[in-house]
Amino acid sequence: MEEGGENKDKAIAKTSSDNKSKQTDDKEKKPRKVYLPGTPLDKGESLVYDPSAYVMLHEAQTGAPCLSFDIIKDELGDDRTAYPQTLYAVAGTQSKKFNFNRLIVMKMSNLTSTEEDNERELEDNESEDGSGDEDRRKDPAMSSYFIRHRGCVNRVRTCQYGSTSLAAVWGEVGKVAIWDLKTALQTVDDPFQLAEHNKRRGKGPGIPTPPLFSFTGHLTEGFAMDWSPVEPGVLATGDCKRNIHIWSPQEGGSWQVDQKPLVGHTNSVEDLQWSPSEKRVLASCSVDRSIRVWDTRVINTKSCMLTLPNAHTSDVNVISWNRTEPLLVSGGDDACLHVWDLRRFKEGSSVATFKHHSAAITTVEWHPTESSTFASGGADDQIALWDLAVERDSEVEVGETEIKDLPSQLLFIHLGQKEIKELHWHPQLPGTIVSTANSGFNIFRTISV
Repeated sequence: MEEGGENKDKAIAKTSSDNKSKQTDDKEKKPRKVYLPGTPLDKGESLVYDPSAYVMLHEAQTGAPCLSFDIIKDELGDDRTAYPQTLYAVAGTQSKKFNFNRLIVMKMSNLTSTEEDNERELEDNESEDGSGDEDRRKDPAMSSYFIRHRGCVNRVRTCQYGSTSLAAVWGEVGKVAIWDLKTALQTVDDPFQLAEHNKRRGKGPGIPTPPLFSFTGHLTEGFAMDWSPVEPGVLATGDCKRNIHIWSPQEGGSWQVDQKPLVGHTNSVEDLQWSPSEKRVLASCSVDRSIRVWDTRVINTKSCMLTLPNAHTSDVNVISWNRTEPLLVSGGDDACLHVWDLRRFKEGSSVATFKHHSAAITTVEWHPTESSTFASGGADDQIALWDLAVERDSEVEVGETEIKDLPSQLLFIHLGQKEIKELHWHPQLPGTIVSTANSGFNIFRTISV
């Protein structure tokens, strides 16, 4: 799927079947081998993915790369496993042209399974004229609504507030704003409204749409931001000057932002995570290498309930709070992943440490329902799936490649994107991950989860 530069918002998706012919040619030349990250390729060798390892795999492009995005909860139902699939998301661009940035509200539809892709390719090969079931031959598509944004978008987070989908946006100009996505979502669902939107937009970055609310009290730009899953409409934002502000919704589509920030970190706040079960309990991580847990009802020196001063040996970039267990997972510039038990937080020892990644960890997130499973991604162009409950029974070999040195909890390695920035599990499509990188988006589900 491809936005296609300035004007297009719908194009053919790159699916699993696109690489099949290349894979067949490679098989004829030499036996297939399993590739492990970091292994040098011989001259003439290239990587092709194994379609049998994926339930679904698609790629999408948005023109300018998106540093951050979030999935929008839809009304199509939970636990959807039938294909093709549909999903909604909102992303923010990092255009080199300051005034050409935008929020993109996306509808990705007809996301077929790899099994369907294989069947479709067989049908194409067997039919001289390419005729067949027109419904099955529909390409995956992306419909997009564009909202003009001043400057690059550092981070985007969505929430359901009543019947409204909201997007909070951290901008490089040091402002945080909240948009109502109702019109955008209606437009991507209606071809006539979408055509009118694209006509109005022309070749520009997007429609000038005022936010519901904006806050300019941060002294600089930032990246840390999270909506509370317990109290709808409550938001936390952290900046590069170490300040954390708490937002509380008010009547009339406004928010009250605490003017006195939570202060405890000594350097930039990189990520924030609200507790999934306790009101006003917030976790933060920082360039100062620490992780802190706050009681945000108390804005004074006692606000910070727990502090882990040296969680990593360098910047702590990302954290994720387990939905059902008192666990945090963190990733840092040291390429390490640490899992922390909050019941033993003061002891300062992680319950698990993984050193598989070879460059900075840029994204990490627990599975929404499987408490032992999480995904991580980094500057080494890998997305790794992990399961803490897995133990190796014996040494395992695949072909000539020994994988005994890999952590036994490592389920799957997904490659193909360059400079991975962020990933999210889709809460309504079991096992489905959406990830963004400088090279574009991937939407995939593996056989492992």
